[in-house]
Amino acid sequence: MPERTLSEQPTISLNAIVINSKLGAWTDIGPNTRMEETSFGDYSYTDSDANIIYSTIGKFCSIASHVRINPGNHPMDRVTQHHLTYRRVRYGLADTNDQRVFDWRRTHWVTIGHDVWIGHSATIMAGVTIGNGAVIGAGSVVTKDVSPYTIVAGVPAKPIRKRFNDEQIKEITESRWWDWDRQTLKEHYEALWAPQDFIRLIRKWRENQ
Repeated sequence: MPERTLSEQPTISLNAIVINSKLGAWTDIGPNTRMEETSFGDYSYTDSDANIIYSTIGKFCSIASHVRINPGNHPMDRVTQHHLTYRRVRYGLADTNDQRVFDWRRTHWVTIGHDVWIGHSATIMAGVTIGNGAVIGAGSVVTKDVSPYTIVAGVPAKPIRKRFNDEQIKEITESRWWDWDRQTLKEHYEALWAPQDFIRLIRKWRENQ
């Protein structure tokens, strides 16, 4: 069976649900994914069963299956944490829901940088910011911001190591390769395989400017 190809138009699986969201070029939304009020950058993709709400996600992000980004919270300060105090319409208790609970999530937006890899079944809690190039280990629960190019894992997620040294991180960050146009990407994508080769290319370009 030939491998399917993507295009500038977003690819959305038939049973995925995308609501009030902006999808970039070459994006791929996997089966059973639900996305709501989210900006999803060029070339980013989700595997199956992702759930994403109230988030800004950069370009070239890789989101594995069963990832949850900005999950709901229950009001712990109330006598009961149950839905019936805020999803009141569902239970026939009022004509309107308690919108304050839903608005809280909107004010605690999740921001994910470019080229971030989020592993299987990871959860990114409300209000978290994840820097460019970071890696979130499978099954992790991220409750605090993650620095660029840092690998984190665990419950709660904690830093393990940096992917590159500080000089490499600086060079890669300043290159902003994720903003390359399509032609530049096609001509130089092999440079993305090796950090030192990439940095030499960027420095050569800089010298020729």
